[in-house]
Amino acid sequence: MSEISIMMITIAVSAGIILGLIFYGGLWLTITKGLPSKHAHWWFLGSFWLRLGIAFGGFYIVAQGEWENILACLAGFMIGRVAVKMLTRETSHAA
Repeated sequence: MSEISIMMITIAVSAGIILGLIFYGGLWLTITKGLPSKHAHWWFLGSFWLRLGIAFGGFYIVAQGEWENILACLAGFMIGRVAVKMLTRETSHAA
């Protein structure tokens, strides 16, 4: 692999992590703010389209027509999912 492709893969993974944090962090925020709201349907509908647009747009920009970039971005996206899951985990108060 050339230095340029290694650098692009690293950028794609990093972008995927950021996109994953935005997507899944936004989902967590939507659930916590939207469920108690009187207008939960607007929270969920607006959040869905916004998060989807950001994720698809980010993947499109990162891809640059190369399947390796998409795969690296997807790997980063899943890392972002795990990070949000760990950050938003509630501690159980089991006796």
